Amino acid sequence: MPIYEYRCERGHIFDVMQRISEPPLAACRECGAPVQKVLHPVAISFKGSGFYSTDYGNGSRNGDSNGAKKEGGEKAASKKEPAASKKED
Repeated sequence: MPIYEYRCERGHIFDVMQRISEPPLAACRECGAPVQKVLHPVAISFKGSGFYSTDYGNGSRNGDSNGAKKEGGEKAASKKEPAASKKED
């Protein structure tokens, strides 16, 4: 059975274990004021691959970053070649 959190107009907060089929409470147990269910965000945990931009296939972001890396690698290689030729002379 789920546990529901209720809050009354006067600020009392309490938990109640209820069946899903049961109607929600209408009055506070302490003061008798009207109550409402309190909703909380659900925690989500993404595990495994496929949840980051780097995990997806050939996207425009990945294509641009890979192209920039390739150009940088060619520039680094071209800079090393003249230095190597100077050492050989």
